[in-house]
Order: sequence, then C-alpha cells, then structure tokens
Amino acid sequence: MIYQALLSLVSSAIILGSAPAQALDNGLALTPQRGWNTWNKYGCNINASIILANGKALIDEGLHKAGYEYVVVDDCWQGPRDPSTGRITVDSTKFPHGLKNLTDEIHAMGLKAGIYSSAGSMTCGRHVGSLDHEEIDAQTFADWGFDYLKYDNCFNEGRSGTPKISYDRYNAMTMALNKTGRPILFSLCQWGEDSSYLWAPTIANSWRISGDIYDNFDRADARCPCDDMTTQTCYLQGFHCSVKKIVNFAKSLGQKAFPSAWLDLDMLEVGNGGMSTTEYVTHFSMWAMMRSAMILGNELFSMDNATRAIVKNTHVLDLISGDANGSPAYPVWEETTSTNGTEMQLWFSSLVNGTYAAALVNWGSQDASGQSIDLSTFFVDDAPARKASWDVYDLWAGVDFKQGTVPAKLSKLSGSPFTGSIGNLDVPSHGIKLLRLVPAGTDGKGMSEQEHKRRALQEAEHVQLERAMQWQEDRVNARRMASRGL
Repeated sequence: MIYQALLSLVSSAIILGSAPAQALDNGLALTPQRGWNTWNKYGCNINASIILANGKALIDEGLHKAGYEYVVVDDCWQGPRDPSTGRITVDSTKFPHGLKNLTDEIHAMGLKAGIYSSAGSMTCGRHVGSLDHEEIDAQTFADWGFDYLKYDNCFNEGRSGTPKISYDRYNAMTMALNKTGRPILFSLCQWGEDSSYLWAPTIANSWRISGDIYDNFDRADARCPCDDMTTQTCYLQGFHCSVKKIVNFAKSLGQKAFPSAWLDLDMLEVGNGGMSTTEYVTHFSMWAMMRSAMILGNELFSMDNATRAIVKNTHVLDLISGDANGSPAYPVWEETTSTNGTEMQLWFSSLVNGTYAAALVNWGSQDASGQSIDLSTFFVDDAPARKASWDVYDLWAGVDFKQGTVPAKLSKLSGSPFTGSIGNLDVPSHGIKLLRLVPAGTDGKGMSEQEHKRRALQEAEHVQLERAMQWQEDRVNARRMASRGL
C-alpha cells in the first residue's frame, strides 16, 4: 500500500508537471522534421528549376508519404539589400519569377518551403546576412510564404564567445519570427559554438551540434579539428566532419533535446556517392536514433535503388525517428579490439509502449560476427526489463537494395523471444544492427501505458515481498544464534 501511494504521488507529479519552458512556442517539429535541402548536392549552383524538379521528384518518389515535407533553399539565393526598403532582394537570374512564386509552386505540390540566412553580416557564401535586420528579414520570409528558416553562423561580427552573447544574437531572430504570426520552423545552425546545447533548445526547433558534414564515413580531417563539443576548448568547429565524428560529438547531447527542440547532426549525405551502401545505412540509422532532423541532401530525381531503399525505410522513420517518446539514443558501452580490427558501440533508446531500440555499430575495419547484447548491460537503469522476455525485430531485414524496396511488415529475429541476451548477431565493418525490442507476446505492438505501470507495480511489490521475506529469515537466524549463545 505504501508503494502504491508513492507511485500515485509520482504519477500525479508527472502528469501535473509543466513541459520545458520554450521561448519558441510555435507548435512545430513535435517529431524531428524531414525534408530536402539544396546545399549538399548543389552548393551555390541553384535555381528555381532545380529546386522545383527536386520538389516534384519528392512527390513522384512518394517521399512525402514518408513524412518528407520541407523543400529548403539553402545559401546563394540572395541579391543585394534594397537601400530604399531595407529588404533583401532575390538573385533574378536564378529566380526570375521571385521567391513568392517559388513557394506558391512548392505549396501547390502539398509541400512546405524553407529558406536560409545567417546571423551575421554575410552568409557563408558571402551574400547579405540578417544580423541587425532580423525583424525586416523575418517579415520578408513570411511575406514570401516560407515555412522554415535555416539560420547559419558565418560572419557574426565577433558576437560570440559566451553562451549569453550567442543566445542574444539568435534569440533576436526567434522573436522576429514569432512576431510575424506565421508558423516558421526555426533551424538554428550555430555549429555547437558557445555551448549551444545549454541555450539553443529554448529558442529553436532544432540546433546544429558541429561543423558541416561531408560525404565520408570516418576519415579524420584537419578542417574538423574538435574532438568534443561539450568542452570549452573547441574554438573552431570547422567543416568536413565525417559521419563517425558527428555521431561521437552527439553521443552525450541527446539529454538536452526534446519535442520541438531536436538535435541537428546536419543534412543527410545518403545517395551522394562518397560512402558504401552499408555506410549509408549506418549514417541514416544513427541520425534516426539520435532524433536528428532528417533532411535529405541528394538529387532526388536521379536516385538509385539503394538510396531509395534507405531513405524510404518507414520502419526506421516511423518507429525510431518519429517515435512519440522523443528520446534520443546514447551509448551504453564502447569497445575497441585492436587484435581483430573491431570498434563496437551499443546504443540505447526508449520508445513508446514499453519498447526499445538497440543499435550495435561496428566502426572498425573488420566484420564482427557472433556478437551478443547482454540485456543486463543494455537495460542498465531498468532492473525489471533485464529479466523480461523480448521479441526482437531487425529494422533492415528484408530491405532489397537492388530493387529499392522495403518490406511492409517486419519479422521477428530468429530465436525470439530472448531472455538475458540477444545473441548471434553479425555486424559488417562500418555497419549496424538496428533492432526493436518489444515485450514478448504483444504481437509487435508493445504494452499500453496502463499495462506498463501495472507490471512495474507488480515488480516493485515482488521486490518488496522478497525483502520482507529476507528480513524475516534474518531475524529467525539471529534468534537461533542468540539461543546458542553465539
């Protein structure tokens, strides 16, 4: 009864407790946003025709049905600032009909439109920026019909160096966007400078954590010099950061993310040709596990079947990335074995209905066969789960990379249900085994919240009973010893 009263009190506190306070209260990005951006494939070589062709391909490929809804125009769309009105103009060669016409066409497809600027005097492509022009630029973007702003960090005029200075510079745009009255998703691209994880979640729908990605799995590059974004010694975030480096940057930052304030590990490189299919699967899976924004960066109208299979894997998108729990993954153990060239990590994420996601990643140069997941290690914070039985599903099983198809339904991993450990897992070099753990006997659906609470209460009462029995046994033994004069 005492435990039941305590459980009731804790549950009431959770229900009545308020959500994290947010300065950006726009109701957007309740799950990580999905879409497409021009930069990774085209850089500054953009125009209206290229953007609309990719928007059309997004529809033709059925990617909108998988939740990809934003078509984002990155840098190099700008003309000069009009001296009479103060508004940014548009490069009329690239966009002869203007950007309002472009957003109208994107909206007519049933999609949403995104734009780019920088919290500096210039953008990274050295076009006019929005620093000290936040209100007029935000209103211009709203008047043009944009639904998304990616806001960069180049040429910030030295207004950085402390979290408060950077917060003020970016919060000016947050307030300006709110003032327009138009819901505009705010994608803050500040590269993790000035400990952005401490302040960006309160003013942005997503926040970049590092320098720019490039299309490589694990190559070290001097242009991405930092090793840890949580220290105060990383003063040059750089660019040309590999997938492996960005994942390792992110591994401790998920605790700062929540619905409407997601991590942004940068745009996806899937399909751009610099990595193998195995590496792209790992890249895509880890972005989903970290609940990063899922913004495609390839040419959509020329995708090959392997790319189609990866970016259309709705099991990964819906069951992991779009999970309503919004709980970014973190590694529960890491192991490097120099003798056989394996470098393994096991990542944990809690999902809805008492289900979980596990990612066993092999960053090493050699395949890792016969691996196992010890559930006592995986469920390091959940004693009842360690003892439970689990049906396990491989989220990439049955995907045909040659045909570009994804199975409609997942099948249980051979050996399900598992208790104690999940064994006999083969993970190729640079590959991943992405698993969903579901309470056994629930037909892949997991438990309702009520059932989850009931089992937790039952387990707590069982533990309480065991302790009482042990206490009684200890008292009996003590009496016996006392009667013998011992």
